[in-house]
Amino acid sequence: MSEFSDIRAEKVGAHLLRITLDRPQLRNALRTQTLAEIAQALDGAEADAAIRAIILTGGPNVFAAGADINELAAHDAVSIQTDARPKYWAAIRRFPKPIIAAVNGFCLGGGCELAMHADIIVAGEDARFGQPEINLGIIPGAGGTQRLTWALGKSLAMRMVLTGEMIDSRTALAHGLVAETCQPELTQERAQAIAEIIAGKPPLALRAAKEAVLKSFESGLEAGLAHERKCFAALFATADFREGVAAFRDKRRAQFQGL
Repeated sequence: MSEFSDIRAEKVGAHLLRITLDRPQLRNALRTQTLAEIAQALDGAEADAAIRAIILTGGPNVFAAGADINELAAHDAVSIQTDARPKYWAAIRRFPKPIIAAVNGFCLGGGCELAMHADIIVAGEDARFGQPEINLGIIPGAGGTQRLTWALGKSLAMRMVLTGEMIDSRTALAHGLVAETCQPELTQERAQAIAEIIAGKPPLALRAAKEAVLKSFESGLEAGLAHERKCFAALFATADFREGVAAFRDKRRAQFQGL
């Protein structure tokens, strides 16, 4: 059972953790406490070797409609410099295990930025993505301008950030923001199915694969290729590599242990 108030964190089977944003009366608006609790839940999941993947969701009706505006309004140009939220965003960004986001309904502002911290997004056909911060006289502050550009390209990212307009899940899929779409009532099921497939893979290789893919966004091609090769070679020293090869030769299912 969850020990948190803004989220629910619960194990699903032996290897998955589901984190559900749980402020439905405020459409899951993200306040500092919410981000702190997500970071805390992920910290616990990182320390738990049994947990191999995370499902992140806001529930069946809305993912998160943005940041808590009342909390933002209490800041000024001085106090925002010491805001605690960046450290929680950094903790979410550094989490090394795969995160699969299940998105229904509004996924806006900080909610869109949170979803983009996931490694795979499954979106219901009712999902709407947007960065409406421009309407408040500010810009996205948790990576929205950067991650949207990576995923969508300059032109569409510019349109979303400069106009504050939303895009639907079909557009998000066509431009690479989400991995797949489905009927809204199936979003949770599809995200869990993907997470279960991932959880059956070798944990050390999963960590290295996530790190290598993310590296492509953080460095040039040559540096990314060098990092990939380093990770590739290191995995040859693992017991899971030997098990994978043996299972392939024996025509059986591999039993990966994260060693």
